[in-house]
Amino acid sequence: MIYTQPQGYAYAVCLREDSIPIGYIKVDMDESHDLGYGLRREFWRRGIVTEAGKAVVEQVKRDGLPYITATHDRNNPRSGNVMRKIGMTYCYSYKEQWQPKNIPVIFRMYQLNLDGDQNFVYKKYWNIYSDHFVEKL
Repeated sequence: MIYTQPQGYAYAVCLREDSIPIGYIKVDMDESHDLGYGLRREFWRRGIVTEAGKAVVEQVKRDGLPYITATHDRNNPRSGNVMRKIGMTYCYSYKEQWQPKNIPVIFRMYQLNLDGDQNFVYKKYWNIYSDHFVEKL
């Protein structure tokens, strides 16, 4: 049975030794099933988001979500590293006039198919943004 609460999955990320939030991880329930995360800077580069991401992937897979997607700014390659470490695959890039800063940003779109259909690619961003392409990573 798919989790159908409007807010989707939303978790605080805490260290094992306490319950003080240091970040978040979420999966939206709209058609993109977008995975998002954030972590306080002083906790970067410890594998914390990767560990949390793997746990969330296992949960959404058990619950029957067919896939998840995630995007990151090309200028933030460490976020793409997290996506790859949790099993996601790069699909394509697109240029968007990003708000609220009103600056052009190239986003990389990653996806993890959880239902066995390895041929499915979520194409909404590809279709919306005319400036789209596949990079050699």
